[in-house]
Amino acid sequence: MSSVTQASRTYSTVKEVLGPLLFVEAGQGVGYGELVEVTTPLGEERTGQVIDVSEGITIVQVFEGTSGLDTTKTTVRFTGDTVKLPVSMDILGRVFTGAGHPADRGPAIIPEDYRDIHGLPMNPYSRTHPTDFIQTGISVIDGMNPLVRGQKLPLFSGSGLPHKLLASQIVQQARVRGEEEAFTIVFAAMGITTEEARFFREDFTRMGVLARVAMYINLAEHPAIERILTPRIALTAAEFLAFEQGMHVLAILIDMTNYCEALREVSAARMEIPGRRGYPGYMYTDLASIYERAGRIQGKKGSITLMPILTMPDDDLTHPIPDLTGYITEGQIILDRKMHKTGLYPPIDPLPSLSRLMDKGIGPGKTREDHKQLSDQLYYAYAEGKVIRETALVSGEAALTTTDRLYLTFADRFEKEFISQRPDENRDIEGTLDLGWDLLSTLPETEFARIDPDIIRKYHPRYRDGSEE
Repeated sequence: MSSVTQASRTYSTVKEVLGPLLFVEAGQGVGYGELVEVTTPLGEERTGQVIDVSEGITIVQVFEGTSGLDTTKTTVRFTGDTVKLPVSMDILGRVFTGAGHPADRGPAIIPEDYRDIHGLPMNPYSRTHPTDFIQTGISVIDGMNPLVRGQKLPLFSGSGLPHKLLASQIVQQARVRGEEEAFTIVFAAMGITTEEARFFREDFTRMGVLARVAMYINLAEHPAIERILTPRIALTAAEFLAFEQGMHVLAILIDMTNYCEALREVSAARMEIPGRRGYPGYMYTDLASIYERAGRIQGKKGSITLMPILTMPDDDLTHPIPDLTGYITEGQIILDRKMHKTGLYPPIDPLPSLSRLMDKGIGPGKTREDHKQLSDQLYYAYAEGKVIRETALVSGEAALTTTDRLYLTFADRFEKEFISQRPDENRDIEGTLDLGWDLLSTLPETEFARIDPDIIRKYHPRYRDGSEE
């Protein structure tokens, strides 16, 4: 016979166990998002959270999974509290599980505060528009699609592409020009392998940045339901560091595809009507509740710059995960498989990539006055060169004009010299812009329709050294 202790709000009225969910017949007073303690028939303690409350049934998602649970001997205690993360400056240099527990054999955190992991998206009225250029040291990002402090700029990749190496390089090199303070990093990984987790930890240690990194790792072998917690826990830590401690935080979330797969699993267990490709119809809202926690707040020194990384299934840009992410965030950096196969690193294609805040973060006093016009001209010249390259494959190079051949040469050099660089190569923005001018100088000046003549005379290599006026 089922029983309930009202004083402790402990129930043994589990009606069904389905996937990662428990369906519990509970009394009134149970709240959405409430923390739940689940005791298995063998006496093991697990943690869960209320995700749906109706008149008769409360649905609880169990973070450690429901293996071994039944409907007769499993008890559920509603704590009356929400999931909170203990935070302090001690989280830096530490590695935690995706649920926020120490995973590096270090001591438990002595908290300065406890923060609700769900937080709230920033009020648009209190947001400060991002305007500070972040130098990543990667020419194809800094020169063509720059990252701006407080921006949400995702990285769209594919299985087998070097997004892990690129993320590690950005962690090491990202700086705001004119400021000595390096970024504090909050790194959250969802559904990655033990080997990948070891790569990130060892790479951060090798680069000497681990002391300013807080890592939250949900491994592929961990329960999928924990992945729904991980990005929220990481962003709660980022909010504490940014808006309470005044730090500039770069938050990296990898891999958001694994997060969305966990979201789909829970939705299927709840027997919800599926949306596109089986993902829940509320996935857009759910992703927005994560991404919109990044930015800058008026009157606060700190900031959160967010770089979600996702692997596109079948390299499909129209897949719901990259599609919805692109709507919410302020651009995208896209890794290209064809470029990767040619040996280019990083294999970032600047043509479909976009930084919607580029104009706010570049120009005089931030990068250089020629940045925008130079970037536009490089974009046009590379696009033209790629079209001519495809034409030459069909009709042969003999059919090309002299100018066509110059564009073809430009496209080849642009990929080998501007896009391609070593994983340990850190280029400053002046070097990136000067390199762009050097490449453009292979084309006639009559082709520079997107650059003001005064800018050409100031920065073109023909005039830069003063040999020609």
